[in-house]
Amino acid sequence: MSPETPNKIVEGPWVHGGWAGTKGDHLGPVNFAAENSAYFNDHVLLPFFQQYLKDAEDAKLPTALVFETGTNVWRRYDAWPPKNVQTKALYFHAGGKLSLDAASKDAAVGGFDEYISDPNRPVPFVETQTTGVPQTYMDADQRFASKRPDVLAYQTDPLEEDIAVAGSVSPRLWVSTSGTDSDFVVKLIDVYPMDSPDPEPNPLDVHMGGYQQLVRGEPFRAKFRKSFERPEPLKPNEPTAIDFDLPSINHTFRRGHRIMVQIQSTWFPLVDRNPQKFVNIPDAKPEDFQKETQRVYRSGQHGSALLLPVLPALK
Repeated sequence: MSPETPNKIVEGPWVHGGWAGTKGDHLGPVNFAAENSAYFNDHVLLPFFQQYLKDAEDAKLPTALVFETGTNVWRRYDAWPPKNVQTKALYFHAGGKLSLDAASKDAAVGGFDEYISDPNRPVPFVETQTTGVPQTYMDADQRFASKRPDVLAYQTDPLEEDIAVAGSVSPRLWVSTSGTDSDFVVKLIDVYPMDSPDPEPNPLDVHMGGYQQLVRGEPFRAKFRKSFERPEPLKPNEPTAIDFDLPSINHTFRRGHRIMVQIQSTWFPLVDRNPQKFVNIPDAKPEDFQKETQRVYRSGQHGSALLLPVLPALK
């Protein structure tokens, strides 16, 4: 769903793929098809400073000027998040399905998916070994994670139309753990069609067909679900509501792409390891770090979903 006016397109066609040496700004193999640094300097910073330091004419900057990934264009909004967004819920279903439709009334009550989380074998934040935090992790391919047994992956069917998301994405989860504390990391991912072209040049031989581009990811430590000032342990194996917000995005999932959500309980080393036991983590001993079984519920009164702020389709 593309934004309606007055959310003005400023510049930039949309393309798949890209690499150093090709036109446009990049993060890894993802090409954003625009010279964004130059655009920001020329159309935002320079007019702003000319207005306030040189008494030039009004720069006519909007309340929010945001680069929209997916379409790779700049958008102008008179409020953030945009006033015309509509909240849409993506529900989790059996078989790794993700849909705008809630589970049917005859779905198995108490249905869930589970995985064993081992803080001594955490899910890494990138596929390659690194001693730093490469910027490319922000849109890195998540196919390596979706193959792990300690990561749940849910995805939609190929989209029949664009879906533009502007604002904070909000997980509304029902979860449980066999321990007394746990982290739940939620990742929002754009899955490319299998016929997506590879970047040119392609020094690392990346195949963009089926590429799982990280759009946004955020952890939540369950003991803080009610209060950051007064953490509480979880009751083992008891379904518990976990509600939080991911940082804002402005991203369009293109027609033919899929929306994927991954859920895991470690994201090392971006997030420190949770022993999965209700302790003061800086004081945790090696024996406190325990394997636990995590469940994500998807039916009945415990149906989990992801709330998206969706812009209406352009008429």
